[in-house]
Amino acid sequence: MNISKVINQISVIPVFITVIYSIYIYKSLGKELKSFSWFLIISGIIQFISSALWYARTNNLPLLHIYVAVGFFLIAYFYIQVLDEFINKKIIWIILLLFLTFSVLNSIFIQPILTFASYSLTVESILIIILSLSTYIMLLDDIVRDKLKGLSKSLNWINSGLFIYYSSNLLIFYFGDTITHTFSKEISRYTWVLHSFFSVIMYCCFFVGLWYRPKN
Repeated sequence: MNISKVINQISVIPVFITVIYSIYIYKSLGKELKSFSWFLIISGIIQFISSALWYARTNNLPLLHIYVAVGFFLIAYFYIQVLDEFINKKIIWIILLLFLTFSVLNSIFIQPILTFASYSLTVESILIIILSLSTYIMLLDDIVRDKLKGLSKSLNWINSGLFIYYSSNLLIFYFGDTITHTFSKEISRYTWVLHSFFSVIMYCCFFVGLWYRPKN
């Protein structure tokens, strides 16, 4: 039995559990967590299709290019909703539009859709790390915490999940194509096992964040 393959397959379970839970509680969520649920639902759909293509031994990398662009849009929109009163949201919108432009150009001219989108993933990771660190700093302010009230606990968990995942996988994303095509299959497999481990942590944080949602 290939342990690394089993671990990678099992790692999708927290994704689907969190997605199903977000759909189940969707009506009880505020606008901020509803926007985050959109990210979870899209992630679940793409993960399902990606897994089906993987089992069919079909190249699923085009989905990665879509996921990077759409996923960052939804995450950035979530932060816009959360930080609406505390920052100039035009800044995030400008960053978002610039990233989407870069992502599309990268997929067309630099790293075609049948290859690993390491450049887009790396830039996305850096931007999300910046957004999550900015949120941590803002949550240190008593006024911000008071205005967010019950949402701050959920936000801390979700923000931590994003920060842990993208900061831990930054080098893996940057060297992803090199790892896949240059190193041995064993090293490549265990590198993606590490990625799966941080993915599990992220989705566990998301689940807890939704669990601690503000109760009306």
